[in-house]
Amino acid sequence: MIISTGTASGKSLAYLTPAIASCLDGGTVLYLTPTKALAADQLRGIRDLRITQVRAACFDGDTPYEERTWVRKHANYILTNPDMLHRGILPRHAQWSAFFRRLSLVVVDECHGYRGVFGSHVAQILRRLRRVCARYGTQPTFLLASATASEPGTFARRLTGLEMAEVTTDASPKGSTTVALWEPPLTELRGEGGAPVRRTATAEAADLLADLVLADVRTLAFVRSRRGAETVALTARAKLADVAFSLSTHPSTVTLHPNPASSAATHPNSGLAPSDQPDDGDPLSDPSGAAEASANQLGAGSSESDHPHSGLADFGESGAGEPHSGEREPLVEVGEPLSGVGGAASPQGEAGSAWALPEGSDLPDKVAAYRAGYLAEDRRVLEKALRSGTLMGLATTNALELGVDVSGLDAVLIAGWPGTRASLWQQAGRAGRDGQDALAVLIARDDPLDTYLVHHPEALFGQPVEAIVLDPDNPYVLGPHLCAAAAEIPLTEDDLPTFGNAAAAVLDTLVTDGLLRRRPAGWFWTRRERATDLADIRGGGGAPIQVVESSTGRLLGSVDEPSAHTMVHTGAVYIHQGETFLVELLDLEAGVALVSSAQPDYSTFARDITDISVLSTLRSHALGPGTLHFGEVEVTRQVVSYLKRRLQSGETLGDEPLDLPPRTLRTRAVWWTLPASEVAALAEDGFDLGGAAHAAEHAAIGLLPLFATCDRWDIGGVSTELHADTGLLTVFVYDGHEGGAGFAERGYARATDWLTATRQAIASCECERGCPSCIQSPKCGNGNEPLDKRGALRLLATLLDP
Repeated sequence: MIISTGTASGKSLAYLTPAIASCLDGGTVLYLTPTKALAADQLRGIRDLRITQVRAACFDGDTPYEERTWVRKHANYILTNPDMLHRGILPRHAQWSAFFRRLSLVVVDECHGYRGVFGSHVAQILRRLRRVCARYGTQPTFLLASATASEPGTFARRLTGLEMAEVTTDASPKGSTTVALWEPPLTELRGEGGAPVRRTATAEAADLLADLVLADVRTLAFVRSRRGAETVALTARAKLADVAFSLSTHPSTVTLHPNPASSAATHPNSGLAPSDQPDDGDPLSDPSGAAEASANQLGAGSSESDHPHSGLADFGESGAGEPHSGEREPLVEVGEPLSGVGGAASPQGEAGSAWALPEGSDLPDKVAAYRAGYLAEDRRVLEKALRSGTLMGLATTNALELGVDVSGLDAVLIAGWPGTRASLWQQAGRAGRDGQDALAVLIARDDPLDTYLVHHPEALFGQPVEAIVLDPDNPYVLGPHLCAAAAEIPLTEDDLPTFGNAAAAVLDTLVTDGLLRRRPAGWFWTRRERATDLADIRGGGGAPIQVVESSTGRLLGSVDEPSAHTMVHTGAVYIHQGETFLVELLDLEAGVALVSSAQPDYSTFARDITDISVLSTLRSHALGPGTLHFGEVEVTRQVVSYLKRRLQSGETLGDEPLDLPPRTLRTRAVWWTLPASEVAALAEDGFDLGGAAHAAEHAAIGLLPLFATCDRWDIGGVSTELHADTGLLTVFVYDGHEGGAGFAERGYARATDWLTATRQAIASCECERGCPSCIQSPKCGNGNEPLDKRGALRLLATLLDP
């Protein structure tokens, strides 16, 4: 069964009741969550019930080794994540035999987090789990829970391979949420090609966070990168320290008006839209810190591809918040009225009543950062402080997006489009969880999709959340899990239906490649290596690159090999737990990146060039005068340079060359072509054909996440005035994962809506010739040249002409 109802609607109670009943009846329960934080939060709730027969325990990367034996032998309610199930439990199922023999219920919480390639891996892990359970004579019930799953029954069947019943009726009481769409102003700074640069979303978020904390509004600020979260917290603390100093020298009282909508409504760059309590969220959060470090797959991004961790400054979001041209004035001035920010759901006073500011000396201590990579005990302290009100503001990555109980929040700031509508409502739903009214502010980044959304609120409100895309039959996902399954228990013909229709063909390939051996009794794993090492469920595959501090030999961490080209290339800025390093040398043969401690005032973005060839066309149909295609392609990508951008302003400082080998990716793509007659008409009107196609490609990549459940760094693109395989003007958008992830296929299915939104996004941008809000990309391998904004509009209009 899958339960898909809104935030705080009682889903936890719905699975907790049968789970505890199973334990009381002598059974065992396995609880799966995408994040360690959510597992720890659930464990706290179970222990608060004080039911002695329920022996609950977490089994994850934070579990001390001395406790793991006790958990295996005695716990009857185990909370873990797919990573630990894949690497630690299923390969050692014999040690867990007593647990599996009594397993009656598997709870898959926040299941909408399992999407794309990661979701495809989890789907195969759940199939391996079902097979191990059958080995010990059990067939547990699978109970899935999600606040934002589109077509929940269909998705749950693809994830588990089992028939599913749906529960979607939600009659729980909810307060109202006021949603503000906030666009930072353009500054006087100029980027590539003289394009204007907007003030960063993280700088705006830091200002708003400080304002709301001053207004005694408990606030969570979601930021897309670890560095961004730290920066927002530090900048907000600095602003609060300034206010505290002013209060110590000029004591005063500030008048607060508890109307959460008014401040946003009065800002000239904001758009307000009231909303019924929405559904909630999406992107997978990180159980071990690996997700945020594992970055991108091989082709994730190409001539245009934005990865939030290459340089760790989120699409140019430095967010330092230092005063510079275009910086917004603070909403709070000591001794003057505060114009209505905050007070959302506050118990104090009527509108217009005067409240005293918090004690000035401890103002900076009311803000902190939270992200994966912190020690477990530190994360628990921060969660408790936020619940108790000791902390009034917390800047976080999506590590707090999923259902951790942080009830009592009044407001949520979302610095940059989080990737999907599902994730937006999940994050917005963190405020007002006790039935209170709440405020949510989406702060737009300098990005085509963010720009489109703040100017087209109808794309957010009243729209269903995106369908969750995953492909368990992807051979590059299925193959490693068949090897892992064979290592756990030799595979037989009877096992093939469990793993899907593609299993037989993939097994033949594995035998040919020498990974499995075929015997009359079935397929066997005969190698000494761990089969589970073949499947990097959150990374891009390949041997990891070790990141080592050159002066001390200290191992800082690791990066998967495909991502190393963009994250730890020579000269890259690398962030590790708040420390900043410069990469001195990337040695791919030795599998090591040498780094040294540094404090550069810039971030880095890898840039690449890409070639693409068509292997086969699977589907085609007419699109206006052109043709739309979906099929298999081979992408050759080479990182050729990296861009330096100043932290405080996003100003471009230079483009440094790199010498790295090319990488090849076989994947799936959607592409469209225009006939020579239409192209000739465009050329006669003076448009730059290459620039028009290039600009349309950049904008289309930026808008696809609105129609496919993906992030921008999950996809890449190539455009050309004359492609060798098609003989025509062609624009490609491809999945950045080996074998494909379903994103391009989704784009093919929604092509008219997708390209219409792309054209509207370009048209609604206020710049003259193109900027990062519409057609520029900070990682374009060609330095955003050539680009033709007017040509892109004309090209898309021609393509969409019925």
